[in-house]
Amino acid sequence: MRQELLSLPKTLADDVARNLVMVARLIDEEPEEAYAYSRIALRLASRVAAVREAAGFAAYANQKYSEALAEFRAARRMTGSADLWPVMADCERGMGRPERALAMAGEPEVRRLDKAGQVEMRLVAAGARRDMDQLDAAIVTLQSPELASNSVQPWTARLRYAYADALLAAGREDEAREWFAKAAESDKDGATDASDRLAELDGVEFLDALDDSEETESTADAEFGTAGSDTDGDRATDAEAKSADVETGESSRPAEAGEPRENGSDQG
Repeated sequence: MRQELLSLPKTLADDVARNLVMVARLIDEEPEEAYAYSRIALRLASRVAAVREAAGFAAYANQKYSEALAEFRAARRMTGSADLWPVMADCERGMGRPERALAMAGEPEVRRLDKAGQVEMRLVAAGARRDMDQLDAAIVTLQSPELASNSVQPWTARLRYAYADALLAAGREDEAREWFAKAAESDKDGATDASDRLAELDGVEFLDALDDSEETESTADAEFGTAGSDTDGDRATDAEAKSADVETGESSRPAEAGEPRENGSDQG
């Protein structure tokens, strides 16, 4: 990317670089903000392939699939690389054209992808099969040497997870549980929610800690509310007694008897 930006005047290159850095920082947590920065970079340097690619990913993160596909195509024309082929196919899925994504899975560009790209293309193709309600075909699509391998690669967790999810959708719960467990075991970075899905299949229910504490506090308030009510009653009785004192000039009860209970007023 730095090499590509060298084609620009230094001040302009610095401005573009700053916007691209913000795209990278925000795209996962604040995709709308990332998209805004990508549009600035695009306005400044639309003839730089890296800028078109970044704009494509920012649009993709915001589910602007048509726009993302246009940017990916532009970047591909500039570089001649096939690296963006899987995400371009996934944009076709996002636009409601799974059959087009499947057609792309059979194009010569797939053979030019590295191993990670080929696995990604397989995931997209399986997703397209599921879009078309072809569950059995989706399962077969994911069955591959990469899935059967015991070695853990960057794509392993996602591949196993997709396979488990397809099995579950097909009603093969026991097999799905096995593969969710394998996905969780290989997912060291938390890229999937395989552990949660596995727990769900095992009937384990997780409670929100915050909700639990709020419920406990509400229960405590209800219990101590009785004491508070008693204190209010004591105060009312004390007020009546003082009124009687004024009228009769005599004290109807010991002075300390009308004091609120030490714990009642605070905790109630």
